[in-house]
Amino acid sequence: MASAEPAEPAKKASRAGRNLPAAIGVGLLLGAAILVSLLTVRYLFIGIIAAAIAVGTYEFAQALRRAAGIRLALVPLLAGGQAMIWLAWPFGYEGALIAFAVTVLACLLWRLPGGAEGYLRDISASVFTAAYLPLFGAFAAMLVPPADGVGRVLAFLIGVVASDTGGYIAGVLKGKHPMAPSISPKKTWEGFSGSLVAGVVAGALTLTLLLDGQIWQGVVFGVAIVLTATLGDLVESLMKRDLGIKDMGTLLPGHGGLMDRLDSLLPSAVVSFLLLSAFLN
Repeated sequence: MASAEPAEPAKKASRAGRNLPAAIGVGLLLGAAILVSLLTVRYLFIGIIAAAIAVGTYEFAQALRRAAGIRLALVPLLAGGQAMIWLAWPFGYEGALIAFAVTVLACLLWRLPGGAEGYLRDISASVFTAAYLPLFGAFAAMLVPPADGVGRVLAFLIGVVASDTGGYIAGVLKGKHPMAPSISPKKTWEGFSGSLVAGVVAGALTLTLLLDGQIWQGVVFGVAIVLTATLGDLVESLMKRDLGIKDMGTLLPGHGGLMDRLDSLLPSAVVSFLLLSAFLN
């Protein structure tokens, strides 16, 4: 009887946890598109935000429906989301909040023909989506109009990227102590320390070199961005665990869905707008 062939050794999982070359390539392409918009006609960046929010909303709706049978009021959310982003340009947070209120009303009406079963569940998820995606995204749009808007947007984006990159590198190289094992097992305190160092350095540099800020303001800004970026990542990880899915979508190779990139940006946009408005006005 012929002896069984030895089983192939199991492939060792990458410590990176994802397709790193693809992730870097996609990140560079996205970064290039953002830089081109900011350095040519900066208001084009609002269009990038609007497109990202629309795609993220669709991804989120599909994920909720597949995993939990939740039916978002997608049409009002897509239309109302665009209204929140674009009305935030000329009218600021008042325009965004009015559009948000109208969107909630439209969601209530849109879901009525579907009957009573699951109505509260679907409406609650729709209102959450309206706040989490387009309303938070509107704060990123409000960074653009001031005369130093390019610097504000760059400070916001560089802070989030520095936090994510610093945390990723430190976590891969030194991560041993899980930060929230029941939510995101790969997130470690060492990674958070790396995020904090990178975020503070980025904040201090961007606020002093790109804007008329002080070093202490940059430090505060950097710490705040690291906290909100980390919170956003943990919140989305918890949502995905609740839904029993790995990624919100498959649009971006090496990253998952666009929603998987927006998680740290959305709450950070709110804090960036509030802090930069307080520090620079």
